[in-house]
Amino acid sequence: MSTHLCRRVHDLRKQRGWSLDQLAAASGVSRSMLSQIERNEANPTLAVTVRIAQAFGMTLAELIETPGAQSSIQTIRQGDRAHVFRSDADCEIRTLSPLNLEKDVEFYEIRLGPSGALRSAPHFAGTHEYLTVLKGKIRVESGTDTEDLNSGDSVSYRADVPHAIVNLGKVEATVYLVDIYR
Repeated sequence: MSTHLCRRVHDLRKQRGWSLDQLAAASGVSRSMLSQIERNEANPTLAVTVRIAQAFGMTLAELIETPGAQSSIQTIRQGDRAHVFRSDADCEIRTLSPLNLEKDVEFYEIRLGPSGALRSAPHFAGTHEYLTVLKGKIRVESGTDTEDLNSGDSVSYRADVPHAIVNLGKVEATVYLVDIYR
C-alpha cells in the first residue's frame, strides 16, 4: 500500500472530524482494519478501498489520486456534496479548500440555521480563525471574549481555546471562515 493512500484516508477522516468508529460505520470496514490501513500496516483489497472511497463520497480515482499528477487547477463546485463536512438542521459546513492537500490553511462556508451554533473544542496551539459575515447577525465566542457581527463585518480570533459561532437571528446566517494553523 502506498504511504500516500494511508495519509489520504487519515487526513480525510480527520478533516471530517470522524473517529475510526464513525468511518467504520460509514464504510462497513472494521475499525481495526482502518487503523491498520492508516498506519500502513495493511494492504486493503480493491473492494475495501472502494468502500472507504464511497464513505467519503468519492470515487476510487478521487481517493487514490496523487497530487502533482493532475491539473494545477482544482475546482470545487457548489453542488459537490463530497465537500460538505457537516449538514444538519442547525449547521452546514462546506469546505472550499481542496480535500487532498496537506495544508495549514482551511477555507469554509458555514450556514447556521435560526439560532444555530457551531461550537468547537480548541484546535492546535497558535491556531487562529478569520471570519467574514456574508449574511445575517452572528456572535463569535473565543475563550471568554465575545463579539457581535453583522453582514459585511470581519473578525479574527484565537481558535486554540473553546470557541463558537452563534446565529443571533431568526433567519439563516452565512459566514466564510478561514482556519490558519501555526
